[in-house]
Amino acid sequence: MAPLLVAVDAVVVKVPDLDAGLRFYRDSLGHQVAWRTDRMAGLGLAGSETELVLSLDVGPETDLLVMSVQDAVRAFAEAGGSIVAEPADIPVGRVAVVRDPFGTELTLVDLSKGRYKTDRSGRVSAARHEKI
Repeated sequence: MAPLLVAVDAVVVKVPDLDAGLRFYRDSLGHQVAWRTDRMAGLGLAGSETELVLSLDVGPETDLLVMSVQDAVRAFAEAGGSIVAEPADIPVGRVAVVRDPFGTELTLVDLSKGRYKTDRSGRVSAARHEKI
């Protein structure tokens, strides 16, 4: 059986102000902005495809990459976990929240629609629609 969880997609940190979060994580700690919207910003982690995501709305949260959110949610439930939030569409794919038998909530993400496409400033202009 292949492992269900592929990689850590992102660690999400809630910040009260996106510009203040960027001043700390980008300017003071040296992380480069990979993409940005009005409510979130993704920053790169050295030597990894994992992102540190600053969010005005959610966090702390661990986003785990799966090949298919629909299949992963089904497997998680069959193994004894529970579904907290049903699969839903996001610009880059699908997302769902599950809870393991020990009470830990995990966010499952697939990138079935690709990654964000950005302009030169890092602002999200669209989602690239090639499968990752």
